[in-house]
Amino acid sequence: MYWDVKTVKPLPNYRIYVEIEDGRKGIFDLKPYLDRGVFRELRNVHYFNQVSILFGAVTWPNEQDIAPETLLAEMLPLEQANPRKEVLRDRPR
Repeated sequence: MYWDVKTVKPLPNYRIYVEIEDGRKGIFDLKPYLDRGVFRELRNVHYFNQVSILFGAVTWPNEQDIAPETLLAEMLPLEQANPRKEVLRDRPR
C-alpha cells in the first residue's frame, strides 16, 4: 500500500523519524504511549532503538507495533518539525 512505512529511525526522547511509501515524512512521538500496556517496555532506550518495519508497520521485537494509520494521524510532518538537522544529528551510531 502507498501508506506503508518504508523507513524508520529512532530519535532521542522516545521519538521516531518515519517515511511513508507515498512520500510523507515526519516525527512520531511515542512518549504518550509509554505508560500503556505492552508499550511500557519501550521505556528501555536500548530496546526502543531496536525499532524496525514489518509488513509496513513500525514494530519492535516483542510485537509492539504502530500502524501506519496511527502514524499518519499523529506524526508531525517533516515540514513542520524541521528536524533535518535533528535527524542527521540524532541518528544512532
